[in-house]
Amino acid sequence: MDHDLIIIGGGLAGLTTANRAAELGLRPVVLEQGGDERYPCNSRYAGGLVHVAFKDMAQDADALHDAIEGVTGGLTDQGLTRQLAEESPRAIDWMRGQGAKFIKAGPQEWMRWVLAPPRPRAPGLNWQGRGPDVLLRTLTANLATRQGRVMRGVRADRLIIEDRRVAGVATVQDGVETELRAPVVVIADGGYHSNEMLVREHICKTPDALFRRNAGTGNGDGVAMARQAGARLIDMAHFYGHLLGREVFENEKLWPYPILDHAAGSGVLVDANAQRYCDEGISGVYMANETARLPDPRGIVVVFDEEIWTTVAADQSYPPTINDTFIRAGGTVLQASTIAELADLAGLPADALQETVDAHNAAMETDTLDALSPVRSNTRGNARPIVKPPFRAILACAGITYSFGGIAIDREARTLDASGAPIPGLYAVGSCSAGAEGGPRAAYIGGLSKAVITGLCAAEHIAGNR
Repeated sequence: MDHDLIIIGGGLAGLTTANRAAELGLRPVVLEQGGDERYPCNSRYAGGLVHVAFKDMAQDADALHDAIEGVTGGLTDQGLTRQLAEESPRAIDWMRGQGAKFIKAGPQEWMRWVLAPPRPRAPGLNWQGRGPDVLLRTLTANLATRQGRVMRGVRADRLIIEDRRVAGVATVQDGVETELRAPVVVIADGGYHSNEMLVREHICKTPDALFRRNAGTGNGDGVAMARQAGARLIDMAHFYGHLLGREVFENEKLWPYPILDHAAGSGVLVDANAQRYCDEGISGVYMANETARLPDPRGIVVVFDEEIWTTVAADQSYPPTINDTFIRAGGTVLQASTIAELADLAGLPADALQETVDAHNAAMETDTLDALSPVRSNTRGNARPIVKPPFRAILACAGITYSFGGIAIDREARTLDASGAPIPGLYAVGSCSAGAEGGPRAAYIGGLSKAVITGLCAAEHIAGNR
């Protein structure tokens, strides 16, 4: 065997695993399907904010774990969430040791560690030369100075299984099939968010109604290979994403930012019948997931008023919201002096929208949001009455960034079978692994931090058991 481990996927999780393994004396090889030097992947397109549950990763483990519990409702694997909390400070130190540069990009706690150079607070996909892109190129260069390498333009086709353990990967490059052998394979291919069949099966009956707010590279190959090896798949019905303007399907400047989460979280989010269909007070990720379950995910509308427009929607902290940036990017904001007129502009039934807004306002006035159907939580105090004209609306949709669900793992990132036992020779890291985020609350706790922590833990366990 020429390699001690084979890593499928060259994003942050894969490159972290490879570099840490090489630091520990192993000979890793990374298989990356992208052929270009700056191959597309979600890690490269990321905003660069490194946090755990929107908290400073340098905090103590108990505080971080409490934060994870708060956003997930405790409906995730406690072993994995505890590990994320415990390993967070070390992950930051390791990244800095690899050459990662950070800045404090704002007063919010979750902006303490932002990869530099930061992405500009402007619409559009401005990733080249920004922090995540620089970090991936740095990690690739580091790996070349160690005992590892990246093979680009290589797609992993299937696992090689011998004597009930994983023994390598069958690959395809330029139409040529090859077998690579190693005692360990690590799946790090990012998930299944770009696999239309899997998205239709688990997330949304009409995948075309979701905007692909991602690099288009999460094809679900890793999930398929893990399933072939007998892996348990969990939390497949949830994803990380945000609310976007519906015009994003024709206007590429409207993604990945600005997002509509904050306006929807203060006003109301309605379906094509002008009915509320979810709790706007939980999170934008939760609203995106609930939108995906609708018969018509492209038929949603965010409704708010002048007060929300000039306050919440004008907040230009990261990520940029909609006042000014959305319009400058070509987005349309409907405006009217009455709710009935606004309904006509948005193509909604006027009586139904008026009834929905009136019920929301009455609940705000009497502090009975929990009596609405569906219930409206307000733990963050973001709900506002919709009373000050002009009234506004934005035709919206859900954007999917990456899948939360996927391969069940343990604290060492070993892939687990249906009985909960590790599958010999098979690990999964980053977004293709599941259990620490998602769940019924569809909660996001930090994709970049999860990639680094799971990658470090996998590499160290592999090195300790060779």
